[in-house]
Amino acid sequence: MGFGQRSLSDTFNRFFASEKSSGILLISCTVLSLLMANSSIGATYLSVWQGYVGGLSLEHWINDGLMAIFFLLIGLELERELYSGELAQIKNALLPIFAAIGGIVAPALIHFSINAGTSTQAGVGIPMATDIAFALGVLAILGNRIPASLKVFVVAFAIIDDLGAIVVLAAFYTTQLSVWHLVGAVGVWILLFVLNRLFRVMSLVPYLLGGALMWFLMLQSGVHATIAGVTLAFAIPFSAKDNDEKSPSHKLELFLHKPVAFIILPIFALANTGISVGTDWMYNMTSTNSVGIIAGLILGKPLGVTFLCFVAGASGLCRLPPDLNWRHISGAGILGGIGFTMSIFIANLAFVENTQTTNASKMAILFASLIAGTAGFLWLKLFCKPEDTMDLKEPRQMQ
Repeated sequence: MGFGQRSLSDTFNRFFASEKSSGILLISCTVLSLLMANSSIGATYLSVWQGYVGGLSLEHWINDGLMAIFFLLIGLELERELYSGELAQIKNALLPIFAAIGGIVAPALIHFSINAGTSTQAGVGIPMATDIAFALGVLAILGNRIPASLKVFVVAFAIIDDLGAIVVLAAFYTTQLSVWHLVGAVGVWILLFVLNRLFRVMSLVPYLLGGALMWFLMLQSGVHATIAGVTLAFAIPFSAKDNDEKSPSHKLELFLHKPVAFIILPIFALANTGISVGTDWMYNMTSTNSVGIIAGLILGKPLGVTFLCFVAGASGLCRLPPDLNWRHISGAGILGGIGFTMSIFIANLAFVENTQTTNASKMAILFASLIAGTAGFLWLKLFCKPEDTMDLKEPRQMQ
């Protein structure tokens, strides 16, 4: 069966509920952070995040430490999708895979075409990712206009999007590489993998302790420490039997949903969206880097997602689920332009030595995400009526 032909699982429904609520909280924290940064106590507010604790700034602990837990959750979600979810069968996975590829390549090409050979070329990875929480928040507001399979499609392609962004982080945003620390981290992962596959150790304790050691070694290696989170996920035992209830991976995923949605991501927003809007904000928004980010998210995402899905459908490689049409796919592509969390994360790494460019990038991300969220909402509200969600007898290949 295609992913539009069955009811949503309890796990997915819980995930959807936490993500849509998280989106509302993220918006509130972003607005609060912007107001604080541009108020009379702005300097004090911004200095709080730069205060050092244990040799690292508070912002560093959040971006390298807390966000590793966020990446662990992303990895656990991806593991579930690959083993027992919508990506378990290749015929079901192809549509969101093509959507993700289009949503990664098109924005990157737009940014690169504008910034190639300049000091801001490193920002090419910024418009690649999709923020799941905000995208699902918009879908939740639209209610019964949105078929269940569209929610699953958006989650699937957004997770693959994030996986692509993680690969980009590891490959292109690594500064000085310490090979021995990296070898140590890989060695710990192999040990955990052996505990899982050969000895079937089902307790989470050794995996979490090993994950903490992996994080430290990855931090010292020069590869971004958050990569330890997503790789750890695939060393933790997962079982598709018993509705996943006895699986350590499933238990950890359920445990992490609310802390990540309601604590970690809001703290990340508070720490990373405190942008001082100076008199040169208009100039910064028209720089080639900002234009590349905005065009990549607002234009590149929907064009890439829709075009590659259309090509895949026209070639017969995959078909739309019975309750989806091309208006839904286009709307999902527009919502894909909500970059936010991952885009801000990559912006911090792309211009680590240039605060002004980092802040300008964040302003461009916030602006583009606002436009994409609003446009996606209006598109789906105007062009996707409740009757569009009715099941059809046969999956459609083209429409």
